[in-house]
Amino acid sequence: MPIDPYILLLLGTVGLAALLPARGTGADVASGASTAAIAFLFFLYGARLSTREALDGLKHWRLHITVLACTFVVFPLLGLAARGLVPVLLTHPLYQGLLFLTLVPSTVQSSIAFTSIARGNVPAAICAGSFSSLAGIVITPLLAAALLGGNAGGFSADSLVKIVLQLLVPFLAGQLLRHWVGGFITRHKKVLGYVDRASILLVVYTAFSEGMVQGIWHQVSALRLAGLLAVEAVVLAVMLTLTWYGGKALRFDREDRIAIQFAGSKKSLASGLPMASVLFGAHASLAVLPLMLFHQMQLMVCAVIAKRRARDPEPEVIEAAAPTAGSRTAVGTATRSG
Repeated sequence: MPIDPYILLLLGTVGLAALLPARGTGADVASGASTAAIAFLFFLYGARLSTREALDGLKHWRLHITVLACTFVVFPLLGLAARGLVPVLLTHPLYQGLLFLTLVPSTVQSSIAFTSIARGNVPAAICAGSFSSLAGIVITPLLAAALLGGNAGGFSADSLVKIVLQLLVPFLAGQLLRHWVGGFITRHKKVLGYVDRASILLVVYTAFSEGMVQGIWHQVSALRLAGLLAVEAVVLAVMLTLTWYGGKALRFDREDRIAIQFAGSKKSLASGLPMASVLFGAHASLAVLPLMLFHQMQLMVCAVIAKRRARDPEPEVIEAAAPTAGSRTAVGTATRSG
């Protein structure tokens, strides 16, 4: 059961924010740096996405619609259903974070990795994750505004304008400049990957620092966290089951079902954290806690599933075995006839 080292860094960042939260001028500097980091992140996302690959991926439209439906329809419905657990199992702020978790787009990197391990349709996973991330820039804040409203302490027309300026505009700028910067980004993919992660750590530090200053962590107990983990485990189990058997019911082949399962059951920490920072402001620390926990849970569970799928018999071998057996029978019959 793998533990993502990056999760350990995130937890360390949370601990740093708890011990040394940014205050006063330091908080203003951290907030400004976080805003710039978020814009740069989405600029890189736009510059990395190949327009040609995205257009080619549209040919497999049934699979992409299925993944988008799981990500932005089924997941939010499960989040709304969890409303009945307040206040018995979840506090209202934790529920808001859980509901926000169900609204963010799917992952790209881990969906591709697990699909590859399980011998699934990797190109489909690439396109599905990319489409989900792109759609999430628009769909996630709209869903958040509709389902969370003013109760989250910051959803308004101004919040949507911030989303457009901080997320969509940099993304489109990356797409427009991809012809000139795409080669540089490809050559320095590893280094820029570290920049990605460092930017997200800065966002987490800023969000949790604001939470410490506001004193909102007194609202969370160990029992509530255990309840949150239990609810997230149920949500993940439902989505893994639905994406696998739903894909079968829709007559997708094995490789496509694997891509649907891994792309349709995940939520993106990289996209969700910046969005939460923009939309929730000082309340972002509790909003992103469910997403951080779910991220680690999905990695652990999907790693096990991917390894088991990798041990499945090759479909080609099974299909080839039947004609071979038939050929032997035919040969045997011919021999006996002769």
